Amino acid sequence: MSATTLSYGGNGSNGNHLDYLHSPKKYKGIFNWIFSTDHKKIGILYLISMLTFFAVGVTLGFLMRLELIAPGKTIMDPQTYNQIFTLHGVIMIFLFIIPGLPAVFGNFFLPIMIGAKDVAFPRLNLFSWWLFVTGGLVALISLFLPGGPADTGWTFYIPYSVRTSTNVIPALIGAFILGFSSILTGLNFITTIHRLRAPGMSWFKMPLFAWSLYATGWVQILATPIVGITLLLVAIERWFGVGIFDPALGGDPILYQHLFWIYSHPAVYIMILPAMGVISEIIPVFSRRTIFGYKFIAFSSMAIALFGSLVWAHHMFTVGMSGTAMWLFSLLTFLVAIPSAIKVFNWVATLYKGSIELEPPMLFALSFIFNFTIGGFTGLMQGALALNIHIHDTYFIVGHFHYVMFGGTGFGIFAALHHWFPKMFGKMYNKKVAKISWLFLFIGFQLLYFPMFVMGYLGMPRRYYDYLPDFHIYHFISTIGSWILITGLIIMFTNLILALKKGEKAAANPWGGVTLEWTIPSPPIHENFEKIPVVEKEPYDYSHYEQVIEEAKN
Repeated sequence: MSATTLSYGGNGSNGNHLDYLHSPKKYKGIFNWIFSTDHKKIGILYLISMLTFFAVGVTLGFLMRLELIAPGKTIMDPQTYNQIFTLHGVIMIFLFIIPGLPAVFGNFFLPIMIGAKDVAFPRLNLFSWWLFVTGGLVALISLFLPGGPADTGWTFYIPYSVRTSTNVIPALIGAFILGFSSILTGLNFITTIHRLRAPGMSWFKMPLFAWSLYATGWVQILATPIVGITLLLVAIERWFGVGIFDPALGGDPILYQHLFWIYSHPAVYIMILPAMGVISEIIPVFSRRTIFGYKFIAFSSMAIALFGSLVWAHHMFTVGMSGTAMWLFSLLTFLVAIPSAIKVFNWVATLYKGSIELEPPMLFALSFIFNFTIGGFTGLMQGALALNIHIHDTYFIVGHFHYVMFGGTGFGIFAALHHWFPKMFGKMYNKKVAKISWLFLFIGFQLLYFPMFVMGYLGMPRRYYDYLPDFHIYHFISTIGSWILITGLIIMFTNLILALKKGEKAAANPWGGVTLEWTIPSPPIHENFEKIPVVEKEPYDYSHYEQVIEEAKN
């Protein structure tokens, strides 16, 4: 089906304003980018650096899967596997999934969607990107130092992370710096939403992507300092031998797990909430319907941020907590599923009787709902105490984690990339090739991660270098799936890169959206709007579209 292009009276350029790619420059060349305080250019900087780290993470994941294609040694020894495994986790979590949507698309679109010229603190915004790149490079520098990269896993569990001779310190310092970047970004977004909304844009006229960034910002500010201090304490313990977490020195390793997961479980919502915001933007556009239950979706973001911060100990049911603590955290885990289910219900209700167009962003959005639903249900299974103990530290957890993180947030990033690419760069990609890449990604993803549920339930432990022949068939299917998925990634990014060079010029509103970003030219002008808009309508008012359709029928 073809997309319908609607034109709206708005704040489009009349030719007197240059787009942000060609606006007057204080510096030339690369300095024009890395010293720019324009939120759009900073969003692009995040996109480039994040995708660079993503390419490294995917390569490491590919090598791990190749090693696991058969029992015994295939292409690397156990120590190398452990180091690649750790780097893959650190890169994908801290350098791709966490900053993927807030830092890239939040930076680019939040000010535009709320009718502002920029974020509240543009220089702080640029500083956040510098911290992000610095943190990433510090983490990667361990590759080239004697001793090699850390082999602890991305959780840096005590006491091994204190005792191993590999370079744990660079990874800890890198994660510590990245935490600061995340906090500053959250602070900037919250202030921007409070102070810079356009006239008439009340809280309940704000797009749902902005709501999701608002909820995410609070989690970033309140939870991230905890993991920063925890990682710093691990570094102090390694440097000075202070007994904080290591039981051999009088420390408590369980305390480390509590502190680590107090941040790291809410971090899951730093990753998934903005993806939910993206889906809430895409579904009404390609269904041509006002989103069902706007306020429920907005409040559910805040509820997820709140309850998601209270369920960290469901990662620790096997460490020896009291029975009361276990059932309480089990109950809270079930409660956090309610606002998540509200979102899925409202998305499906929006689709019902909608005029659905299966354009590439919509395909990725529907895939998100499918994958996230499976990831959510398997998460509930882990909330049940008895089942949690059976599947603890098995591949079932790996499958669940990737269905939520990659199947959810990853596909959310791909959906956002295809939805907003024409607006960001003023070019349109080949939609047929984009659909082919989606097909490869979707099939490859299912083949790669679904067998993990089966082998995990049957007892295959996670993080293991080798395994019994009984699990061979599942690992073999997973590895084949990784090849298909990587083929999809190559097709997708090749298509987008070619679009940058040879793509047709994109219209201001190629999808027929009704939020503010679709009322300005593609790509946007330097300060987004020639005149700050006055907001009078709800953010997803498709009544005029329905009127056009009715007129066409008559």
